[in-house]
Amino acid sequence: MPSLRHSYTVTVPEQPTAVPMDKSDLRRKSHSLSRSVLVSTFMGLIINQAKNKSPQGLVGLRNLGNTCFMNSILQCLSNTPELRDYCLRNVHRTELNDNCRTDAALMEEFARLTQSLWTSVNEAISPSDFRSQIQRYAPKFVGCNQQDAQEFLRFLLDGLHNEVNRVTVRPKISAEDFDHLSDDEKGKHMWNMYLEREDSKVVDLFVGQLKSSLTCTVCGFRSTVFDPFWDLSVPIVQKNLGEVTLKDCLRLFTKEDVLDGEERPTCNKCKARRKCTKKFSIQKFPRILVLHLKRFSDSNIRASKLSTYVNFPLKDLDLREFASESSERAVYNLYAVSNHSGNALGGHYTAYCRNQTLGEWYSYNDSRVNPMSSSQVRSSNAYVLFYELVNSTHSKYQTCRL
Repeated sequence: MPSLRHSYTVTVPEQPTAVPMDKSDLRRKSHSLSRSVLVSTFMGLIINQAKNKSPQGLVGLRNLGNTCFMNSILQCLSNTPELRDYCLRNVHRTELNDNCRTDAALMEEFARLTQSLWTSVNEAISPSDFRSQIQRYAPKFVGCNQQDAQEFLRFLLDGLHNEVNRVTVRPKISAEDFDHLSDDEKGKHMWNMYLEREDSKVVDLFVGQLKSSLTCTVCGFRSTVFDPFWDLSVPIVQKNLGEVTLKDCLRLFTKEDVLDGEERPTCNKCKARRKCTKKFSIQKFPRILVLHLKRFSDSNIRASKLSTYVNFPLKDLDLREFASESSERAVYNLYAVSNHSGNALGGHYTAYCRNQTLGEWYSYNDSRVNPMSSSQVRSSNAYVLFYELVNSTHSKYQTCRL
């Protein structure tokens, strides 16, 4: 079977090309909610914040019965500046998709909850209304069983995206061979095809593009595939001596892998199954990079968890060496961490988030919110890391929307 280190979260690959059609038919027109209404709503929230004595964004979430996984992710997303402002300004109401199967209730409840986390004078609030909507969208979260925070994040982002997808009519698709194009042209083409079907504020923020290169060891033919990704699940390096760093884990994820034996793929040139090498690189860096440390085993025989301490930078994470083009520079700053303490059979989730307004780190443990030192952010419990792009020389794929 394929190497487990190549397990990463992506949407369904959009390889075939779209049949030409009038792109004006693909995107809906915004609802008639004027910009002045949005601005006045946002100003009202600011005024309410000014009246409150306590700093905003420091409100806890009550545990409704093993919902710490949900609370941890919600606090991380609430401290994602662009997503938070999108909700505070009610911009989502101008982008609701009439075709979504949940009547946009999930996005609305998420926005309300985010607004409450930044305007409430209470020490903690209940996310019960939001929980009802996420259970409606994803029934696997019904009940009080402990769930995986990273899996919950993916379901939530997918649900939010579907409800504010700017595309109302997805174009028909047909197969097309792009091997005659350069990698750069092919990557751009695949990205534009993806946006013709999936285009939202959530995509603007969280989705990047991964390049997979497959090289035949017999004839030397190289093929490339470009897939969108919402987060990257990176393996944790095992060392007998020395410290494990986040870059060590990323190097293992992008390390060239040999596919042989039953894993041999079919070479497009040889027209036969050949021994090949496979390598990942990042073609498009997302504005918000979510890195999932693979602490839990994929084995069905025995569940286990790696508690290895992974040292990760809080500032200036330069990922140039993992870019498909070596000249590209992408620098990220950490702003949130979802933590898991315990073992593979059970445990507890918390969040560490940097409050953008105060410039300080806080610990979110369900209803309890406490200040913390930046030196405490790194721990062996770190599970999902949230990084914000602060510097990039890569402009080919940049999208800029309000």
